[in-house]
Amino acid sequence: MPKKSVVAVLKTSPATVLEDYGKAMVMAGYREVLKPAHETALKINITWHHWYPACNTTPWQLEGTLLQLLRDGFQRGKIHGCHNRTVVVSAKRGEIANKHKVVLDAYGIANIHLYEGQHWIRYEPKARMRALNEIYPAGIEIPKRLIGENIIHMPTMKTHVFTTMTGAMKNAFGGLLHERRHWTHSVIHETLVDLLAIQKEIHPGVFAVMDGTFAGDGPGPRCMVPHVKNYILASADQVAIDAVAAKMMGFDPMSIKFIRLAAEDGLGAGRIEEIEIVGEDISEVNWHFHDNQNTFASRGQKMIYWGPLKPFEKILLRTAIVPWSYAASIAYHDFYWYPTIGKARVREALATPWGKLFREYEQGLPARAANEAKAA
Repeated sequence: MPKKSVVAVLKTSPATVLEDYGKAMVMAGYREVLKPAHETALKINITWHHWYPACNTTPWQLEGTLLQLLRDGFQRGKIHGCHNRTVVVSAKRGEIANKHKVVLDAYGIANIHLYEGQHWIRYEPKARMRALNEIYPAGIEIPKRLIGENIIHMPTMKTHVFTTMTGAMKNAFGGLLHERRHWTHSVIHETLVDLLAIQKEIHPGVFAVMDGTFAGDGPGPRCMVPHVKNYILASADQVAIDAVAAKMMGFDPMSIKFIRLAAEDGLGAGRIEEIEIVGEDISEVNWHFHDNQNTFASRGQKMIYWGPLKPFEKILLRTAIVPWSYAASIAYHDFYWYPTIGKARVREALATPWGKLFREYEQGLPARAANEAKAA
């Protein structure tokens, strides 16, 4: 009988979260997957350039992961934070607002933006592609520096208007595809499967740590209702960790197309019964999150990708007039939704124990980092 994929699930608290991240990584077998001889990219998730609970990689997620790497002999010079850019989200603003840069700077870790000074090359996958060859007939381009590097994905537990939920597999969407990745939205599930197949070819080790201290429900990945859930997950199987997260949120993992297709292609375990869950017993966990809520912006996008505007997709999203969609998204999310709805939810989140921990990253981290690094 083949060995089951392992997903570590732990309950955590602001007082123990840094230690718990290291514990979850070890329980999930990261030492067998990631070797210090290789460079290691920490693929930080910035879904919005504001701090919004459950939306982006948390600073404690980044710091806890980094601390475990240092304890296990990974050298600072071989670790780097890794960012992508989107046309509607600023990674430069996001890494400051979400305290990612504070953590990396305090520990002396390089911070790489894949769209600045990085060479992108044409890559020909060995695996069968479900969508990318048709979307990019001139060739699939990926960042050259990622080839031969370990990668640790750092998603959060949240819903998504296009893919039901978003996790480890979706986190590669930003790192491996350039700014024209919105071309793939109409075949997003197939794209995520293709990207996982590519990752297995180019990375000596792939791992994921997922933050569910806050979890987002509703029309994600930005306009969500955040809930304090106090969970963290870790796994070397990107399909399995997404399946477990989906189950906890209240979804049938195999009903989510990218999980089902990835499992069918042998890229990971999608059925809960095929996964060894260590740590917490989650058999009765069901948060009853929603998978059918939309915003005004997402309704318009769905009309283009799968609705009556489908015949006009290339004209609307792949020609010189495409900036209209960027402007519409920014106007809706940044200038309407966040000021009128989002800010109130942020204030409520900052009053929680996790919000108070977030505030601590605005002060005192360099001293703590020096002490932790010395101990490591």
